[in-house]
Amino acid sequence: MRVFVTGGTGLVGSPVVAELLANGHTVVALARSDASAQAVEAAGAESLRGALGDLDVLRTGAAEADGVIHLAFGNDFSSPEAVAEMVAEETAAITTLGEELVGSDRPFVVVSGTPWVAGRVATEADPASTDGPVGGRGRTVTAALGLASRGVRASAVRLPRTVHNEGSGGFAGMLTNIARQSGVSGYPGDGAQRWPAVHARDAAVLFRLALEKAEAGTAWHAVAEEGVPVLDVAEVIGRRLDLPVKPVPAETYGPLGPIFSADQPASSAHTRQALGWAPKHPDLLEDLENIQP
Repeated sequence: MRVFVTGGTGLVGSPVVAELLANGHTVVALARSDASAQAVEAAGAESLRGALGDLDVLRTGAAEADGVIHLAFGNDFSSPEAVAEMVAEETAAITTLGEELVGSDRPFVVVSGTPWVAGRVATEADPASTDGPVGGRGRTVTAALGLASRGVRASAVRLPRTVHNEGSGGFAGMLTNIARQSGVSGYPGDGAQRWPAVHARDAAVLFRLALEKAEAGTAWHAVAEEGVPVLDVAEVIGRRLDLPVKPVPAETYGPLGPIFSADQPASSAHTRQALGWAPKHPDLLEDLENIQP
């Protein structure tokens, strides 16, 4: 299958590209810079120059592909306005890609996030979260899944709050970066809240399985661990960086403060049973041992 991938050089995208190539697919990856294009081509894929906001380029990539995997998203969480701009850009991109695939029965796999459900573990049957600072992403993904009624084999892979690889990535990676800057390995609240987690290479396998096997209109959970207590994460970070471990205000995390503070465990039982997904790479706390002092 010839697969067009956005975000193919990121924490998740790089292993997705490698996973697709290793399983006989041809990959064309969106590349917004010369460095990105070189990285894509060094991995064995083709590059298509353009940014997520270049909608004509996205149309071309989708039109010439047998399937599409969308992973790209900005990385500026400095203010509510910056987050809103990233969500708006992604909404336009997903809408454009989906419209290009209408009536083709081709697969369209979009990245999403595990939902938050008060008082219990979230499952694949729960709807995407549509409130909060990134709630717009949930609305966009829900609309994309609705393309199932228009001849698109659309599915969503929901990533947990921490996707990790070699001690970096996700919310845990953000805690590490803030700890380096502030001199304190902090955590919001009492630290008892739980974050689901997955290794990036395990997540990559699920994206491939969804591309190959997922039925239209379905959502899947790339969750290897249902919920890791945030205090446990902060303690490993503090030990690796030789920093004190202390609670800090939720405002420390800017627009993401409410999400950082929430207890949000998630299950992947249905995903494992239906798609045969079996995570095998190191868990979060083990992986965080790779943090360099």
